[in-house]
Amino acid sequence: MTNLKVDISKTLNFIEMKEIESLENEAVSNLQKLIDKTGKGNDFLGWVNLPSEITSEIIQDIKNEAEKIRKMAEVYVVVGIGGSYLGSRAVIEALNHNFSNQLNEKDRSHPVVLFAGNNISEDYLSELLEILDKKDYAMTVISKSGTTTEPAIAFRILKNHIEKKYGKAEAVKRIIAVTDKARGALKQLATDEGYKTYDIPDDIGGRFSVLTPVGLLPIAVAGFDIAKLVEGAKNMQKETTENKSIKNNPALLYAITRNILYRKNKTIEILANYQPSLMYLMEWWKQLYGESEGKENKGIIPVSVNFTADLHSMGQYIQEGLRNIFETVISVEQSKKKLTIPVDAGNLDQLNFLSGKRLQEVNKMAELGTMLAHIDGGVPNINISIPILNEESIGELIYFFEIACGISGYILQVNPFDQPGVEAYKKNMFALLGKPGFEKQTEEIKKRL
Repeated sequence: MTNLKVDISKTLNFIEMKEIESLENEAVSNLQKLIDKTGKGNDFLGWVNLPSEITSEIIQDIKNEAEKIRKMAEVYVVVGIGGSYLGSRAVIEALNHNFSNQLNEKDRSHPVVLFAGNNISEDYLSELLEILDKKDYAMTVISKSGTTTEPAIAFRILKNHIEKKYGKAEAVKRIIAVTDKARGALKQLATDEGYKTYDIPDDIGGRFSVLTPVGLLPIAVAGFDIAKLVEGAKNMQKETTENKSIKNNPALLYAITRNILYRKNKTIEILANYQPSLMYLMEWWKQLYGESEGKENKGIIPVSVNFTADLHSMGQYIQEGLRNIFETVISVEQSKKKLTIPVDAGNLDQLNFLSGKRLQEVNKMAELGTMLAHIDGGVPNINISIPILNEESIGELIYFFEIACGISGYILQVNPFDQPGVEAYKKNMFALLGKPGFEKQTEEIKKRL
């Protein structure tokens, strides 16, 4: 039994329970297609059984490698884009001290984790190099092909930097490649140079890869218990693949409810949270659902907000804007630390009525008050609750969103496991940069510009 709960009661002013029940058989059938690997995109369903297939030996090997990195590096750079970095960053940020990068080195037991290869900003990479000039570092480059533009550019620059800083022999010890097990430019380079490597399974796409070495190695380097993370995912795998009814399967309930709302022209899903450390989990969720469902002129648009901060910006639109939205809120029931509001003799801010209350209670009342306001404003609310931000709960949440995404994509009748539209911008970019073989496109695109 998992700790994650889904509550759809605050959608029932907008949809009826019988509508959800009418889609249950179809959703269960779609779940079975994921389990049996008989649906669209079935070549990329290795993630479905992944948690239960991760052995203690695999976990220990990754832990051992992470310990080597921690001993040699003050900074650890993860080079990747999309699923090659968002999953690990989501988990690390969710579990980390909110000000981890600002802590003194003596107060940290692990390297500062920094990310590269997720953009082509000259300032960003230049400023990263300024940091790496002054710090001992190691890095992991993550790419199935080794030719994805953003990480390939970053790795070329960082490889040059680390070899100049330490010499080639020492640099080899500080570089790990996570890539295809048999082919591709990065695999060839890793073999030629002698890098330690981990495999990206052929049947797992990037946005579903957080529980492979793609995510587990950086998370372990950051000091978190990957065994507990996997255990949480394994528990959710059991709950969502063995239970075939909406009463006992939160993924079925979530997938069905969001699709019923979509059919009623609620075309935008806003994922909200009240913990700043969940911001990158929101980014991971946006990639997972946007890249999986946005096809054939279909799909719910995934948007995220961080409350209460965004209540002072996006809150106005959510309350009174176009009524094509619904809201899914991730609730964290307990905080890890305790802080109460003091009495102030002057009470100029008129907040003495809060004296003695914990911030967690105030935050929770803000959450409940916002939910009621948004419902009154015509926005259905789905609630996903976890007890606390720890490895097990985050593991549950990751697998929950993954399996629900597969079910939901099949309800939409798209292939949730490809991303044909991702290549469009690259073709234009290569043409504009004069890549060999793109001469005709270069001529055509320059006329358009």
